[in-house]
Amino acid sequence: MSNVTELVAADSSIGPYSFEDFLEVAAAFHGNPAPGLIIGGFMVDAARAFLPEGTLFDAVVETNKCLPDAVQILTPPSYGNGWMRVRNLGRYALSLYDKFTGEGYRVWLDPEHLKAWPEIHAWYLKTKPKKEQDRTRLFAEIKSGGRGLCLVAKVTVRPDFVAKPHMGAIGVCPVCGEGYPKADGAICRGCAGEAPYLREGDSPRLRAVPVGEAAGRRALHDMTRIVPGASKGVAVSAGADITAGDVCRLQTMGKNRVYVEELSEPGGAFVHENEAALAFAEAMCGPGLVTSGPPREGKVELLAAADGFFTLDKARLTQFNMIEGVMCASRQDSLVVEAGKPVAGCRAIPLYLPRRVFDAAMHVLAEGPLFVVRPLRKPRTGVLVTGTEIHSGLIEDKFEPVVRAKVEALGGSVVAAVTVPDDRAAVADGVRRLLAAGADLIVTTAGLSVDPDDVTRAGLDDAGLADAVHGMPVLPGAMALVGRIGGVDVIGVPACALFHRTTSFDLLLPRVLAGVAITRRELAGLAEGAMCLSCRACTYPKCPFGK
Repeated sequence: MSNVTELVAADSSIGPYSFEDFLEVAAAFHGNPAPGLIIGGFMVDAARAFLPEGTLFDAVVETNKCLPDAVQILTPPSYGNGWMRVRNLGRYALSLYDKFTGEGYRVWLDPEHLKAWPEIHAWYLKTKPKKEQDRTRLFAEIKSGGRGLCLVAKVTVRPDFVAKPHMGAIGVCPVCGEGYPKADGAICRGCAGEAPYLREGDSPRLRAVPVGEAAGRRALHDMTRIVPGASKGVAVSAGADITAGDVCRLQTMGKNRVYVEELSEPGGAFVHENEAALAFAEAMCGPGLVTSGPPREGKVELLAAADGFFTLDKARLTQFNMIEGVMCASRQDSLVVEAGKPVAGCRAIPLYLPRRVFDAAMHVLAEGPLFVVRPLRKPRTGVLVTGTEIHSGLIEDKFEPVVRAKVEALGGSVVAAVTVPDDRAAVADGVRRLLAAGADLIVTTAGLSVDPDDVTRAGLDDAGLADAVHGMPVLPGAMALVGRIGGVDVIGVPACALFHRTTSFDLLLPRVLAGVAITRRELAGLAEGAMCLSCRACTYPKCPFGK
């Protein structure tokens, strides 16, 4: 940081207090006169000394240890009034800055600078156990060092810190009835499982009879028979009248008693697992999905109703699973799925779910479905092959067959293919020829690297490329491009597609065909899992790539 100023100790006073008085004030506010809080007092003083007289200022503190309390004791800014922000970077530093301009001063502790005070240096770097610290010497060094312990530099605070944060709209949580920020979702975060309190267990009155006395009674829940290595399935379904044959099967399963409806009294405060699972599944299902039918073993699956592109609401899926007593597992977001295949499954964890928990889960789902299978449009594809060596016939084109195979695998077709040299004007003209041929998707090949001879991007720009994103965190295929020319989608495929079976093109193509908006943020989210291992036998999409 430039313009660093080293200070010298003026006196040992801290704000309006003598050193000894500040120790008492700190102890009353903080619980004890912590060394960090006392040093923080000198740091606040140092920053205020540089601010012009009469400046209305805010504060940002870079640690949540002790230092925020020094700001709150000595200045108007506090955590409660929003004039002090804590951005916990783990650095013992603070800034006071003009409320309106963001111009201010940052004060911090520097380990090298603190070597002049050995006890403070050891305390700051935690090189000496607390019980071995000489507390008398430590506080003596703090008093003598004063403001001289600090370094100061002029700073300009980012505009988003100058702008005052707003809480936003307040809603009433439908579960607990308390006010909460509506931006948190359909229910408050406490009811979504983040409350710091333990709840007393909910336990409905459930009764069992010896298995030999179960004939003629109604089963309370699905009872599963497992044959290791062979089968797993429901032997007796919930609500079924238990027969003598069922009794024999249950005995062979090792059942000594059976829970039955007739003697159980769950009451209106509870929801049976089957009722809960079916309600969850129906609420989660968006377009392109159906439920698997009645619950089996308390679980309902969601199936793709047709081939398409599977997407999910990650934030609300997490919020749903934060609620204790419910669960939903799904396949990865942004997958091409087949009709009839399961994409998610949900259930209640206990046999009877407390109604308050059921209601909380349903409120999360009330904002709309969690899952959608988007249909893939069948594109009329124009392939633009770039490369002087291919255009001149020196090298056989192998790009067009690669593109054709991937497009046709998703139900599309290639209506035209044009080969052009590495020439800006030729690339633009090739695009126009493909548009004239009726293409509603243009796929260009190669010419997208940093090589000055690669002019594909420039030619696309001349042809009217808009909303372009060039480059993505995927290997292979980092130099891929996606954008639009009028109402026609454009995908630029880098040369790596010739040498690798699976590339960024395989991730981009279904997204484009499903109408997913391709933004920089969308592509940045692909980074985790986007490094192909180039396996000798490629199993994509049955592998972690792109997930």
